[in-house]
Amino acid sequence: MDKRILLIVGGGIAAYKALELVRLARKAGLAVRPILTKAGSEFVTPLSLSALAEDKVYAELFSLTDEAEMGHIELSRSADLVVVAPATADLMARAAAGQANDLASTTLLATDKPVLMAPAMNVRMWQHPATVRNFERLKADGVLFVGPDEGAMACGEFGPGRMAEPPAILTAILAALNGSAARPLAGRRALVTAGPTAEPIDPVRLIVNRSSGKQGYAIARALADLGAEVTLVSGPTALETPAGVTRVNVETARQMLAACEAALPADVAVMVAAVADWRPDEAAGQKIKKTGEGPPALRLVENPDILATLSRGPLRPKLVVGFAAETNELEAHARAKLARKGCDWIVANDVSQGGVMGGDVNTVSVVTAQSVERWERLDKAEVARRLAARIAQDLG
Repeated sequence: MDKRILLIVGGGIAAYKALELVRLARKAGLAVRPILTKAGSEFVTPLSLSALAEDKVYAELFSLTDEAEMGHIELSRSADLVVVAPATADLMARAAAGQANDLASTTLLATDKPVLMAPAMNVRMWQHPATVRNFERLKADGVLFVGPDEGAMACGEFGPGRMAEPPAILTAILAALNGSAARPLAGRRALVTAGPTAEPIDPVRLIVNRSSGKQGYAIARALADLGAEVTLVSGPTALETPAGVTRVNVETARQMLAACEAALPADVAVMVAAVADWRPDEAAGQKIKKTGEGPPALRLVENPDILATLSRGPLRPKLVVGFAAETNELEAHARAKLARKGCDWIVANDVSQGGVMGGDVNTVSVVTAQSVERWERLDKAEVARRLAARIAQDLG
């Protein structure tokens, strides 16, 4: 590719990933010209960046040498894409406010090229109203984003705010350089379900399936990142709503079905939620007390089959994707479910070994009527990105 990116490296522990990003970008045939902020130089050296980029590293706004060789205005427009990785809370704030008090912020204000940011910061900083406001402002200004991911951080906390991995950032770079290919699902509507459903026995007791909602939320975000208008119908979780996604909270299977039907028509439905198969015939109005005469008898009735209902309904999405968490005979059960439900794909994952429910990684197989595509063990965010890309390809 005869393409160049201008890489701004902000000051954060995630700056070390910028070195791997440069290596991957060069391997992909991209030219890389780095700008290293003063804070960024506390984490990576100009020599490392220069050696990997095979180009000069720029750092100072008032460098007479740099200005003589390439003025900062020309520098800001010398590439096809400006990438900020890591995009710290400070860099995002200054860009949103239009400040220009160092080479990085001046470049962002002066450039006439697309900008892609990969945020990286502590979870509390990412969730702070000021950062949320800056994020929305930058998106409205046309800035593209990749990540952040959710996971463990160097500060010891866990949550959203970790910079996306270099391969994911490179994928976003290549998509942005391809123009409209960056948002192949623009104009498409997507429905995603996530989390568990909870069926009340009485006001304090529930029948509930195991599910953290992480995989479903990651898929909703990945579809939104590709331009889709996403409705996320979520059972009870503690997760943050992905940026750009409309979330509908439900508790029971019947509520989830009603919310899904209200979200139609849609181009694609991805049914990730762990829906309870049964519910008590009647929920007690008051807490059931122990009497010493043994447990109460519970009469269970079957819940509506949301996946089958959407697959065979009058407003059936063009593509319906189901999920199957299995403990044995993974692909055989997935094929049987595919035929039984009437959907187009089943994404099957083996949960017999533990660590999947509530964890950050997944090993899945995409089962269709014609094939089985087995994926290696991946971070759930990467599973989501691959699945979203496959959906975009299928919808054309």
